[in-house]
Amino acid sequence: MLMSRPLTLRPRPWSALPVILVPVFVTTLDFFIANVAMPSIRADLGSGSAGTQLVTAAYGLAYAAGLLISGRLGDVYGARRMFVLGLALFTLASVLCGVAPSMPALIAARVLQGSAAAILSPQVLTLLGAAYRGPDRKRAFGWYGTATGLAGISGQVIGGLLVSADLGGLGWRACFLLNLPIGVATLAMTRLLPELPSGPDSVLPSGRRGRVDVVGAALVAGGLTALVMPFVLGPELGWPGWVWLPVVAAVPLLTAFGHRQRSGEVEPLLDLGVFLAPGFVAGLAGVALLFASSAGLSFVLALYLQDGAGMSPVSAAAIFTSLNAGFFAASLRAPRRPLTGALLLAGGLCALVVVIGSGLPYLLVGCLLVAGAGMGALMSPLIAGTLAGVRPERAGAAAGVLGTVQEAGGVLGGTVAGAALLGSLDHGWDVAGRAGAVVVAVFALGVLVVVARRR
Repeated sequence: MLMSRPLTLRPRPWSALPVILVPVFVTTLDFFIANVAMPSIRADLGSGSAGTQLVTAAYGLAYAAGLLISGRLGDVYGARRMFVLGLALFTLASVLCGVAPSMPALIAARVLQGSAAAILSPQVLTLLGAAYRGPDRKRAFGWYGTATGLAGISGQVIGGLLVSADLGGLGWRACFLLNLPIGVATLAMTRLLPELPSGPDSVLPSGRRGRVDVVGAALVAGGLTALVMPFVLGPELGWPGWVWLPVVAAVPLLTAFGHRQRSGEVEPLLDLGVFLAPGFVAGLAGVALLFASSAGLSFVLALYLQDGAGMSPVSAAAIFTSLNAGFFAASLRAPRRPLTGALLLAGGLCALVVVIGSGLPYLLVGCLLVAGAGMGALMSPLIAGTLAGVRPERAGAAAGVLGTVQEAGGVLGGTVAGAALLGSLDHGWDVAGRAGAVVVAVFALGVLVVVARRR
């Protein structure tokens, strides 16, 4: 975003950091928290494999598809204003998820929840970029990476504890209703956020100021949805040949979106200049694969441990505490080394493929401890390094692109790994669990290749 006058910041900008990062935590958490609650949701509302995957995919797709247009909305109407709007809508959508009477109602509420998260998310990096400069900016982005990573690996534990506690007889619904008090408290503190000029203060081409490319947003949303749908529908339908037709349809949709961004006929949703920032494209590849491995691991183990190994939600959550422990131990050490983290992540998840089906929980714990340490050592420096070369005036564009890639990677990771697991259930849970774990390990190996090449 280009501006004609300096930013006006509130005093003591570090007081704004929790206000910015708490929504980052809960919006990321809600991508993963539904996984551990899925067996309870399936039993309560009834669902086949497609509905099971859509509870997670609907949120992630709405999130990913809405990020680019939301970054543009922040440029036009103000990042602070859109942050508050997104947080309010996310809180409302979370309540709708928590009271959903049926699986279709839950999926619809998850679409709204993901859309609200998309409105909020791009504004986060814009606000961080505005509030902090120099070493403080790097530190703030580091905390952003830590909050994102911690939320990703905490979903299983928090979800398992909430479902097992059965607070007020709510069961799985507490996983979503928890966002109500968090959202209300955070909304009350948004006065601490920095003020940014918007709309008329932005330097936009004459005649386009304030316009938002809705057609472009629809094209990218349709393209992303088409890429994912075969993996959602395939396991339940028996993988008929026509199930791959949406992938074919995705090509012209995404091609048309790219052409529209370059045409000059509309104010683009995507600032193509952001891809020229040093290390940005390679960093995006690493982020996509990292979140694919994290989301895939969450989905596969949630179903395998509960439906396959017969564990309770709290027992499954206890297994996942090793992932958290590894993440904490590595993320608190300085300096964090991306290559070391990628090696640990790939090693832990490759070992997991062998360990699944052994009947030895302590081996699962060891693999997750190593993988968690890899995530902790890798997450923050990878995100910070991806954004390091981006100029401040392109922070909104970079935030939209990074968030889209992050969420799209998570959706594809969860759906592809989930499809491998659900499509192999005829051969038993151990085979299915290994099939899903193989997909997750491949993603982790991809992260290792990207990080090694960036050195």
